[in-house]
Amino acid sequence: MKEKIEKWGIAHIFSTSNNTIVHITDITGCETVARFSGGMMTDKDREEGMPFPAMQAARKAAENAIAKGLMGVHIMVRARGGHHNKSPGAGAQPAIRALARAGLRIGMIEDVTPIPHDTTRRAGGRRGRRV
Repeated sequence: MKEKIEKWGIAHIFSTSNNTIVHITDITGCETVARFSGGMMTDKDREEGMPFPAMQAARKAAENAIAKGLMGVHIMVRARGGHHNKSPGAGAQPAIRALARAGLRIGMIEDVTPIPHDTTRRAGGRRGRRV
């Protein structure tokens, strides 16, 4: 009886208010297996950050990953971070749910949003953005 080797990967989900990018790599993070975004699923710019295109992108990425032999993923969720918004956009949770529904096993879910310990200076200058 030969044991089947389980191949795992990493699903990087970058979710902002304007778009959601689902990027599945091998376990080292070097080799791209599948990469789809909300903008690839819809032709309307205002819908790129919505939950439904994010779900479609995640489903398509999961199908590609399964076809290439992956059976599970660890999920890294990222928002814009820095001095921008530190909470992920509306597409992050539906994307995670779609990965699980597509048949991929979920290992760990981690938030990897960059949070500054000091910070870079915000754009706009001392007196703010003058409109």
